Order: sequence, then C-alpha cells, then structure tokens
Amino acid sequence: MCEVMRARVRGLLRKVCTASAERPRDAGMVTSEYAMGLIAAVGFASLLYKVLTSGQVMAALQGIVEKALDVQF
Repeated sequence: MCEVMRARVRGLLRKVCTASAERPRDAGMVTSEYAMGLIAAVGFASLLYKVLTSGQVMAALQGIVEKALDVQF
C-alpha cells in the first residue's frame, strides 16, 4: 500500500515538474506596464505635492515643527 502511494506521488510530482518546465516564463514587465506604472507614480507624486503645499497642510506642518522646537528639556 505504501509503495503504491509513493509511486503515485512520484508520478504526480513528475507531471507537475514537467508541466511547469514546459510553460514559458513571464519574467518582468513589458514596456507598456512600465509606462503605466510611471504615469501612476507621477500622478500620485503630483497629487501628494499639491496636498503638501496647500495652505492648510503647510500651516499644520509648521505648527508641528514649531511645537517640537519649543519643547523644554
């Protein structure tokens, strides 16, 4: 019984290894994916820049820095 199970497992492993070796490998992104990723990153960076340079956020950040610098030791 044990030998039969081992033989079946070996056969299945052989099939899986052979099938995975026959498949073409897709390693990395193509140029269009790089372009879309770059566009998304630039869009996010510009949005983040707009938010961080807005008046309310600048005032909040300035308040945090001033409060941190006024700490008594």
